[in-house]
Amino acid sequence: MKRALFVLFILAGITLNATAQENNPIVTAVPSLSIAPDARAGAMGDVGAATAPDVNSQYWNPSKYVFMESTAGVSLSYTPWLRSLVTDIDLAYLAGYWKFSQRSAVSASLRYFSLGDIKLMNEFGYEENTAHPNEYAIDVAYSQMLSDNLSAAATLRFIYSDLGNGSANVEMFPGAAVAADVSAYYKTPITLETTDATLGIGLNISNIGSKISYDQGGTSNFIPTNMRLGASFDYPIDNYNRFTVNADANKLLVPSQNDMTSQEYTALTPLSGIFRSFGDAPGGAEEELREIMWSVGVEYAYNNQFFVRGGYYNESQYKGNRKYFTAGAGFKLNVLTLDAGYVISTSQSNPLDRTLRISLSFDLVGLTNFLQ
Repeated sequence: MKRALFVLFILAGITLNATAQENNPIVTAVPSLSIAPDARAGAMGDVGAATAPDVNSQYWNPSKYVFMESTAGVSLSYTPWLRSLVTDIDLAYLAGYWKFSQRSAVSASLRYFSLGDIKLMNEFGYEENTAHPNEYAIDVAYSQMLSDNLSAAATLRFIYSDLGNGSANVEMFPGAAVAADVSAYYKTPITLETTDATLGIGLNISNIGSKISYDQGGTSNFIPTNMRLGASFDYPIDNYNRFTVNADANKLLVPSQNDMTSQEYTALTPLSGIFRSFGDAPGGAEEELREIMWSVGVEYAYNNQFFVRGGYYNESQYKGNRKYFTAGAGFKLNVLTLDAGYVISTSQSNPLDRTLRISLSFDLVGLTNFLQ
């Protein structure tokens, strides 16, 4: 089980070579919920709150679905995770939406994260059995256009985490939680001297919900409640070329345990934890600012068919030290879009280095027409 715990600490963003005095990351349960699932956003530094709407908006900001041109779509994404450490950790993500009117849409997604096979040994060093830890989340969202430029959405999510799956010798029970997201998206045209650009602003507060327990209620842990704010500027150079600049800032709305006992931390309610997270950093306001992660990404599109992307993600060295460049490309046909994204770490011994994402998306309306 040590390997599972080690991987979970890596996922939570803890830098193992930092001293305890220097490093004070915020640790949550089910950290896989914070992994960017799709290749397009992953190629642009993990931005997505205000980027142009796409099929995978469910994770970043489902409010964007009502601005989709097609009325229905589905996407499947796959990420072989932490390949610089192990070879059998994977994330699969399925998302889809349906615009049942010009101003309303429903959407859903299924996320499955596998920690692979973990061999468990007894006190004599002999293998006893193998555990198959995994986590999954399923959610549905409803989005509504409030005006010609503004939309909002609400999401409901069920979360399940089984870190001792397959082993009767590990005193760790499956945990479950329920959560909700609230989001909004605003886009408006901007008239320039040479062309009309588009400004987008997005906000998504995700995973507002119950805590999760792995010991049948003895202790409980916070899930990764997060607030993400983003902006996007889409500039069409001419009829064939388009350039977009995007930026996101996000903060975990999870309290720091600091000098609280395990009992006090367990007794803290999710709502209290959200409010506490804005002012409980041991280092005061300076450390609170360190908890803000930011990312920037750019996208170049030719004829809305060929895409080249790049980005950068930054997290304080005292809060996890995830710093990396990203790059990727995409190709779009009438009914199919293929995207790929790649991570290039800038910090030493970063397990996220060389992470690859692949997404395959379908326009269901165009596919139906094509098959007819």
